[in-house]
Amino acid sequence: MLTTKLPPLQRCLLLVSRRASHLARQQYDVIVVGGGHAGTEAAAAAARVGAETLLVTQKIHTIGALSCNPSLGGVGKGQLVKEVDALDGLCGRAGDWAGIHFSILNRRKGPAVWGPRAQLDRQRYRQFIQSELLSTPRLTVLEGSVEELLITEPDPEKPGHHRVTGIHLANGSHPISASSVVLTTGTFLSGSLFMGQTTSPGGRIGDAPSSAGISHTLRERLGLRIGRLRTGTPPRIVKKSVDFSQAELHLPDSQPTPFSFLNTRTCCKPEEQLPCHLTLTTEGVERVVQESLHLNCHIHQDTKGPRYCPSIESRVLRFPGRKHQVWLEPEGVNSELVYPQGLSMTMPPDMQLRLIREIPALHQAEIHTPGYGVQYDFVCPTQLSPALQVKSAQGLFLAGQINGTTGYEEAAAQGLWAGVNAARWALHMPSVALSRTESYIGVLIDDLVSRGVTEPYRMFTSRAEFRTSLRPDNADLRLTLKGFEEVGCVSSIRYQEAVRVRDTLHEGLAALQALVLSTPTWRKKLPDMGMSEAKSTVLTGMDVLQYKDMSFEMLASVFPESLSHYMEFSQRLKIEAVYRPHCDRQKKEIERIQKEENMSLPQDIDYFSLPVSLSQEVREILDRVRPSTLGAATRLQGMTPAAIVHLLNYVRHSGQKDRTHSNQKEETEEELCAQNASLPQ
Repeated sequence: MLTTKLPPLQRCLLLVSRRASHLARQQYDVIVVGGGHAGTEAAAAAARVGAETLLVTQKIHTIGALSCNPSLGGVGKGQLVKEVDALDGLCGRAGDWAGIHFSILNRRKGPAVWGPRAQLDRQRYRQFIQSELLSTPRLTVLEGSVEELLITEPDPEKPGHHRVTGIHLANGSHPISASSVVLTTGTFLSGSLFMGQTTSPGGRIGDAPSSAGISHTLRERLGLRIGRLRTGTPPRIVKKSVDFSQAELHLPDSQPTPFSFLNTRTCCKPEEQLPCHLTLTTEGVERVVQESLHLNCHIHQDTKGPRYCPSIESRVLRFPGRKHQVWLEPEGVNSELVYPQGLSMTMPPDMQLRLIREIPALHQAEIHTPGYGVQYDFVCPTQLSPALQVKSAQGLFLAGQINGTTGYEEAAAQGLWAGVNAARWALHMPSVALSRTESYIGVLIDDLVSRGVTEPYRMFTSRAEFRTSLRPDNADLRLTLKGFEEVGCVSSIRYQEAVRVRDTLHEGLAALQALVLSTPTWRKKLPDMGMSEAKSTVLTGMDVLQYKDMSFEMLASVFPESLSHYMEFSQRLKIEAVYRPHCDRQKKEIERIQKEENMSLPQDIDYFSLPVSLSQEVREILDRVRPSTLGAATRLQGMTPAAIVHLLNYVRHSGQKDRTHSNQKEETEEELCAQNASLPQ
């Protein structure tokens, strides 16, 4: 079910401008600052929950822009996209519309670690996001720059030292009030661009940084701990100047796999997909890096950069003498540019041209736009709650690179969850959280708020302890039902589809379980299955489907009356059967962990005077981070198992005392009521 034909970009911009020009109200439930991946998901999610929402962005036509690599998904990142889609987010459907090269990474490994990925057409992706936002009820878009946050005295009934009540625009217009504000400033928060020895303010080439007033408000007025991170982007290369014959051809999957659970196909037909190419660096590349170091101020900065997506300068310095991969990726169906993934660089433009021409496939390459580095402020995320709300500031939520992450997918996931909770705060509903046992989004947020970051955070499947349960194929079953019934961010159409899928899968699994035959009978019916002759027992269809070379289609051909009704979900039934034993064991482990992990830690605990055996270092860590649950405390750097046990015992003991006191109070009240009832009226 692909979205219908999108309006032209010019019409999109006209509609947005019309919305902005009719900005009559000065009071909203939620204001979202920033129109990147985090901001667009936050704004759409807040509106879906039911909040009157305003999205403020510096430039309307860059809403949904792919600032760096025109791609979506990957190992770990693809799981996030699937989960965002399961919660009715935008990026999965946008990827299906704009994708031009689809592939499943890690295909040789188990489905739990498959990584759905797609190269995207930049223009089509931006058009889709803008069209979706413009058709979202309760959402208004405004072009402008936010000068500062409006801050007042806090509500004494709620935790926090300050209260954020809206924004002030840089153009001097009237302040705009809101019950909650979501900051998604990306690399624009006090952003600086670096190229060679040249430095200029900006968060992306051609775009100014966010107002210095926001950084000042966060640091000086709210007292938040602010750090500095860096990232970079490669030069864009003119496509016709590339010698693709000297690079290794990589074709997409013959049948594209959609990101969205609502789609059975992608917009791009299988035969219309574009290829990617792989090449390698040479000794000449290393030589140019060494010769240009004295001209490269960005690479000498102490600011932390992304370890998993470093610049070519960092890779050469860290691994001298090694050849490094460079992927030549298309930027769009009609684009004349190529994105050289792996060649992020910040040296002077003339040295960049020298470097890329040391690669055989790029020996005559022409640069359209040089690469550059970006440095920007971020807020240490341990100051946030699992709802992504600043603990010390009522109504202020943060999402995306401002929290120390890197990547579109991580930003989108945070944006959606911050938008949900900002809307719930504004509508006087309790906040919601996702456990790391039920989603990659939960892993992401828990890692951020519990552990913090020392470098830009990137999602990997290895970060999830329960990845056999948190597979890309079952994100809808894990999250869509909860998103509708508990969170309120999922449409009834998507919910009904998820219920249909759940019920059909349950019926299919029951049908497999009902097929009970002896092993000799199974061998007779499926002679090519490879079942051992020595094995003599009774097996169900579920057991047989767990065999590596057995497919659901093969079983359905033998038992058409029982199984043919479920062919629509043949792959999902195969995956469910294979992972069922692992998931059953993991479910018990999850239940045990959740029982203790979800134990709440009172936010008013005085850790320094706590009457338990804790080191001064542990007390300082707990006091600084103030984890909301015992599970969050276990993942803090510096926490010891002994400290967790002491904390657990204290919370249990104090909880029992509270319950005893409460019971005694109730008994006393009952006695008084009984006495009053016996008095003459």
